[in-house]
Amino acid sequence: MTADTLSRAKRIVVKTGSALIAEAGAPRREWLAALAADIAALRQRGKEVILVSSGAVALGRSALGAPYQGRLEQKQAAAAIGQPRLMAALGDALAPHAIACGQALLTPGDTENRRRWLNARATLETLLEAGVVPVINENDTVATEEIRYGDNDRLAARVAQMMAADVLILLSDIDGLYTADPRSNPGAPHIPFLEALTPEHDAMATGANAAAGVGSGGMATKLAAARIAHAAGCSTLITLGNRPHPLGAIEAGERATLIASRISPAKARAAWLEGHLKPEGELLIDDGAAAALAKGASLLAVGVRGVTGQFERGAAVAIRAPDGRIIAKGVTAYGTEDIRRIAGRRTEDAEAILGYRGRPAIIHRDDMVRL
Repeated sequence: MTADTLSRAKRIVVKTGSALIAEAGAPRREWLAALAADIAALRQRGKEVILVSSGAVALGRSALGAPYQGRLEQKQAAAAIGQPRLMAALGDALAPHAIACGQALLTPGDTENRRRWLNARATLETLLEAGVVPVINENDTVATEEIRYGDNDRLAARVAQMMAADVLILLSDIDGLYTADPRSNPGAPHIPFLEALTPEHDAMATGANAAAGVGSGGMATKLAAARIAHAAGCSTLITLGNRPHPLGAIEAGERATLIASRISPAKARAAWLEGHLKPEGELLIDDGAAAALAKGASLLAVGVRGVTGQFERGAAVAIRAPDGRIIAKGVTAYGTEDIRRIAGRRTEDAEAILGYRGRPAIIHRDDMVRL
């Protein structure tokens, strides 16, 4: 069942932790080479892969000189040193497969604020379109305890949500969820499949593996991440990362826990847009645009006849047809004043009018729900 889930997926987010990336302050190059081979194999079958990778602090802290005590400023300095090392190691692993990787460092505002969410998603979509593997990490050099994800499991889930991924793979130090910690309860049964998570499952989870010495996550954070992904229509696979070809092992049927979503990312996003967005303004469109939207198209400037309300890029707006009906709502890529300037104009004219190259659509079809 886990192998089938992966084979059907089009877009996959893979999260790997510090203990898999680094050992004694150095990259685990043999393991990284195997992971890169797995990623290449998935891409050869037409799948898009996004990698969320910890490891910057683990790779950089030995270079600080002074004894490492885990203070915030030490973590941030270690991340500043280690992040280039992390990208270099990943780049070296992917290079034999002629695959480039691109770095994206995120903070919670990039996935929680709609305007920054649009920017981050557009960047990652552009990387994928170019055939580049996005490598995402938290921006630890500036994040503080008050404004950070806290662990890359949650970050990976937010990325999966933002990018409408089909599957989130959490590579762990254990091959899935058990009814109790198998390190202290060897007879605890493994749970291979779930369609929902309950408080009983939370009680089965344990914290981080203290023996690893790096990383901040544990099974509890992985279940929290799986909940975020599940709500976004994305299934989650939790499996053992510390083995040769960890992604290939999933396809070979090795043990894992699948937390399956019954709905697609597109349906989950439509439900979220319909139920959670309170319009801050309205766009009046013409009959041609209304007909195009009914067929699933994006809303282009040429079809806009008017705008009401004062809002910024990233705001939720309602879309009103010529007969007065509100037929859709969505997240706009332009603010009020810019929409007024380009309303009724062709997409190719917008740059000359505005003085900058904006998005092709006022509202992309992926950011719109039709009512």
